[in-house]
Amino acid sequence: MVRTKDILELLNTIVPFDIAEDWDNSGFQAGNLNWEVKKVMIGLDVSCDLMNAAKENNCDLVLTHHPLMIRAEKSIDFNKMPGKAIEIAARHRINIISVHTNLDKANDGLNDYFATKIGIKKTKVFLMENSSSMPSDEVIGIGRIGYLKSQASLKQVVHQVKEKLNLSHLRVTGDMDLPVTTVATCTGSGGSLVDVFLRSGADVYITGDIKYHEARLIEEYSKGLIDVGHFGSEHMAVDLLSDKLTRAIQTAGLINIQVKKFKKEKDPFTIV
Repeated sequence: MVRTKDILELLNTIVPFDIAEDWDNSGFQAGNLNWEVKKVMIGLDVSCDLMNAAKENNCDLVLTHHPLMIRAEKSIDFNKMPGKAIEIAARHRINIISVHTNLDKANDGLNDYFATKIGIKKTKVFLMENSSSMPSDEVIGIGRIGYLKSQASLKQVVHQVKEKLNLSHLRVTGDMDLPVTTVATCTGSGGSLVDVFLRSGADVYITGDIKYHEARLIEEYSKGLIDVGHFGSEHMAVDLLSDKLTRAIQTAGLINIQVKKFKKEKDPFTIV
């Protein structure tokens, strides 16, 4: 019998939890580590829609990128999130696990996946860190920096990103004729790394959730910015997690574990 703690240990071999940021809450979120797992549902966010879909599909475990809670709650109200999700989890014996910044930072994690998807080659870590859980010859860290196959204008890069990510709109800063060879990327919210980008030598920064003054600073340095949005840079985590977990389950010889993807999530922002 495969228990939740077995899946948690398996995930730790793929995306070690100790490389997560100190402020993060990756790992076991709610449930019982001894409950059996036969079916897993993967999503981006812990939401009522996801939890209800897990319930309807008789799933034992929900695995998400974004945690159920980042900060400790002072009270748990079953009438609103995160209490609603916790109630569903308790009533229907559904465990919740999240792999957040550890998935972002890990080798072959979300940042590598994102960079590859939009056509960035020969990537290396954007902001390097050290970790005791990784081999000494492996570098982990936030974001990636790499090269286009050939030089292009910012306008051409924008169209390439829109096509690769299937996005109808982007926010762009900079001269559309700016020559671009080197690209820095960071999935999710990359505003805290703007200074790192400006020192990196990269021509354009592709990320999400950039604020006004951060965009102005990039503009003043005559660099380019492509803001794909938080959702636009991370919804692909569902496919990535599904592939990684499925391969790990097969390698571990765990039988009768089904992995399903929750594909009904949408960007909370609508452009009108």
